[in-house]
Amino acid sequence: MNNAYVIGHISVKNSEMWAEYRDRVPATLEPWGAELLLRGKLVAVLGGAHVHTDTVVIRFPSLDAVSGWHASAAYQALIPLRQMAADVDLLTFEE
Repeated sequence: MNNAYVIGHISVKNSEMWAEYRDRVPATLEPWGAELLLRGKLVAVLGGAHVHTDTVVIRFPSLDAVSGWHASAAYQALIPLRQMAADVDLLTFEE
């Protein structure tokens, strides 16, 4: 089974709401065996174009775990907060 990764490219619209969202996400990851690998701010674009200022990388043990997490009631409850707090492009990759 291959690891899967969720990568979020983020432009924060409301820092207080974003902080609340960020604080609540880790509890939604635990049941799925996910690990938060990176929460970072963009330093430089070395090629091409990138519109977002922040990035998050989360490792999951499988694509099924990604699907389960994203569809879970715990994470679905946070999506409205995420949408108010930031513009987010959320992508999944498999190793």
